[in-house]
Amino acid sequence: MTPDQYCEDKAAQSGSSFYYSFRFLPLETRRAITALYAFCREVDDVVDETHDDNVARTTLNWWRQEVANLYAGQPQHPVTRALQPHVARLALPQQQLLQVIDGMEMDLTQARYNRFDDLKQYCYLVASVVGLLSARIFGVSDDKTYVYAEKLGLAFQLTNIIRDVGEDARRGRIYLPVEELQRFDVPAADILAYRETDNFRKLMAFQIERAEALYREALEALPRADRRPQRAGLVMAAIYRATLDEIKRDGPQKVLNQRLSLTPIRKLWLAWKTWWLA
Repeated sequence: MTPDQYCEDKAAQSGSSFYYSFRFLPLETRRAITALYAFCREVDDVVDETHDDNVARTTLNWWRQEVANLYAGQPQHPVTRALQPHVARLALPQQQLLQVIDGMEMDLTQARYNRFDDLKQYCYLVASVVGLLSARIFGVSDDKTYVYAEKLGLAFQLTNIIRDVGEDARRGRIYLPVEELQRFDVPAADILAYRETDNFRKLMAFQIERAEALYREALEALPRADRRPQRAGLVMAAIYRATLDEIKRDGPQKVLNQRLSLTPIRKLWLAWKTWWLA
């Protein structure tokens, strides 16, 4: 199996919305973004699938060394070998790949965030940085596009947090800021016990409104000159926003006991429509 095929399989197995946005890209761009996505999945899986925190930290440190190997021209893992041809060609910053690992490691040390500003820092590392790297891969002619990419990454991560509240609670994690739980009078115990209260519904409606505002801000920040090169990001935005709309329509309190996901056919339809209308 080639490094590119390894990354392709990793992306396909995830069933992620990101995978659908890659389908229409030119081959070289698709290989680069798929390798980046596979890298993110690898380091995310370290945290999600390793039950011993010490083992997870050791593995993340291995990945930090592997990033160093990549930039020294000696990658060992299929993912970094797939990334290698694109690093110099696209000037992908080494520090940003390391920041993604730093963000994943935060899940080993922090299960609560006191304020939204604290949560934003986590979201920046695990999502906005990925947005910045992705934008570079797709093609940037105006630096304002990086503002769009950073905001869109934050919107994506907030959508993930909203969608996965119940799933995260089963892992003992609550990403919703403590300050906002208190404002809406939602005890952490209610979330950990999956209680669909009216206060929790109001809290989640507030989270959805914030995510929707970030999508609007991101799209308004995208310069017209880069709209076509960034179509893959717009596809992701369409799928994520549709997911958010479904959660809102279904009842935002239900995220505690069910994980809403769009069907593959609907994702493909949204991808096709957004790509050709962008």
